[in-house]
Amino acid sequence: MRSEDKPQKSRKKHDLTKGPVRGHLVRLGIPMTIGIVAVMSAGVVDTFYVSRLGTVPLAAISFCVPVLFILQSISIGLGAGASSVVSRAAGEGDHDRVSRLVTDALVLAILVVAVISVLGVISIDPLFRLMRAPEELMPGIRDYMSIAFFGAAFIVGPMVAGNLLRALGDARIPGMTMVFGAVINLVLDPFLIFGIGPFPRMELAGAALATVLSNVSAIFIMGWIMVFREKLILLHIPPWEELRQSWGALLRVGLPATGTNMINPVSMSIINAVFVSFGSAAVAGIGVAGRIEFLFAIPLLALSASIGPLTGQNGGAGLTDRVRQTFREAFKIVLIWTSVTGVLLLLLSGFVAKLFSSDPDVIAVTRLYLSVVPLTAAGYGFVIVTAAGFNALGRPFAGLIMTFGRSLIFSSGGAYIGGHYFGIKGAIAAFVISNILSGLIAWIWVRRSDMQAHQRNGKKRSSGASAA
Repeated sequence: MRSEDKPQKSRKKHDLTKGPVRGHLVRLGIPMTIGIVAVMSAGVVDTFYVSRLGTVPLAAISFCVPVLFILQSISIGLGAGASSVVSRAAGEGDHDRVSRLVTDALVLAILVVAVISVLGVISIDPLFRLMRAPEELMPGIRDYMSIAFFGAAFIVGPMVAGNLLRALGDARIPGMTMVFGAVINLVLDPFLIFGIGPFPRMELAGAALATVLSNVSAIFIMGWIMVFREKLILLHIPPWEELRQSWGALLRVGLPATGTNMINPVSMSIINAVFVSFGSAAVAGIGVAGRIEFLFAIPLLALSASIGPLTGQNGGAGLTDRVRQTFREAFKIVLIWTSVTGVLLLLLSGFVAKLFSSDPDVIAVTRLYLSVVPLTAAGYGFVIVTAAGFNALGRPFAGLIMTFGRSLIFSSGGAYIGGHYFGIKGAIAAFVISNILSGLIAWIWVRRSDMQAHQRNGKKRSSGASAA
């Protein structure tokens, strides 16, 4: 087989406009689930090693987390924009445009993170003083964030590259790369943090460097795949007008997607402020419950990362029947998963709460949350799946509107009102109502939408049909 034929064979193998929709969702979702679990595990172990350094370094890392989340939100937004335009171009069968868009997306990501890196490094002190970081934490924050900002390209790069490969139907390589990067992080952490063997003791700087180096390994693997196996990277510079159009198409989805992901930390801050009024036990209890619920939501996050390539490719091909079927199958998976896990957490809520605390007040709050909120988690699943699916169709404001409504109006606003009038039970009831209402809105939105993808000029593609 000629080397130039290999990319075509690979793309046909990952063509999502043919074959069973449910099978594609599962095939894309399983590697992503494994990858997310691996990355989360590395984060937990990273925190454990830092905790061995003492309370001050651990507190310094806690102050860095919101800023790292902003970097992650930018990565997710750029990745969503890239995935959207690339998956639609793949569905149209325009492989030359796919290569052009992949190249332009990576160039844009590099330029964006270069600006972020420079601005971030020179603004560490004013930024964290604005966040009211105590002076005793500033040396550790500087050590960690100076490396994190310089390595931002290697944080954003793997996420954007992974989204691009998934947009073309290949979830195995990004999933395996996430696992490989997590293993590298776990191996390097103790050596760089504590100075084992020939390595210097770097403490927080070592934790940051381990993360950056793990991402470097990830981007080299995916870069090799994109350059040599898929032949997606073009080395010639396009005319400015063509580049401007590519970046415009990427940002039309990427900017709203970035905004969507930044809504959640704002909502979390408001919710924390609500529960502070009930005492530290309430804050601890809701924190424990939220972390447990997040673990069970990982397959939902993986599903939301998997639906985009399907809706994007089929929308680009004009196969609106398959797009609609993709949403139906995704909703079924959400309902099955959340029904099983919701009942499981209800039955085990007391046991699980006692694993994390011996304080009866913390246990009571954790148990109350886990007894009711996960039973309605299908609503949350519907929202993130709908947002991701419409992002890939080039229609990102659906996700922005639904996430804004769920997180800021229903959850945050509801918790404030419910807590004010009915105490902790009222605040937690707001999360139940939020899931139900936002899930219903997402379901109605999908039912009433035409499922047409936007073309490169921003207009909708004419509809088509396909056999299920």
